[in-house]
Amino acid sequence: MITAPSGIKGEVRVKSYAGDPSRFRKIHTVGLRLRGNKGAVTDYAIEHVRNSGGMVVLKLEGVDDRNAAELLRSAEVFMDRDDLEKLPEGQHYIRDLIGLDVVLDETGEKIGRVEDILTDRPQDIYVISREDGDSFMVPGVPEFIRDIDEDGGVIRVRLIEGMC
Repeated sequence: MITAPSGIKGEVRVKSYAGDPSRFRKIHTVGLRLRGNKGAVTDYAIEHVRNSGGMVVLKLEGVDDRNAAELLRSAEVFMDRDDLEKLPEGQHYIRDLIGLDVVLDETGEKIGRVEDILTDRPQDIYVISREDGDSFMVPGVPEFIRDIDEDGGVIRVRLIEGMC
């Protein structure tokens, strides 16, 4: 996500969920979806990449001053699937987990779908939406997330009383 402009020449600071921030050096474009815009993603060519204070700073083609960069604040940043590196066994991209069914490990009963995964905490938090519209959160640790089957479209969880 773009967090803020950086400087006056149109650079933007990016909070990267891509794992290794150097991935931005290996790609030529990113897609941006502006906050509040649920559908449209606009591609931007990357002119250059640098790191600053643990953040990725991008200069995007056509974004040439601070005002233009400010308009991109809070935009979601996407990489093309072909630009993503293959992950080691047992690791998953968040985008591949969103929408998976969540079932109880013990019974196989469907209890919801993955709505979001919060990564800005010491451990990931899975936000699960139930069919009645309510949601609840599950810590992304092996005690609760028992198995992730991307191909089968299912995450098996073990919950404690009162969790959902």
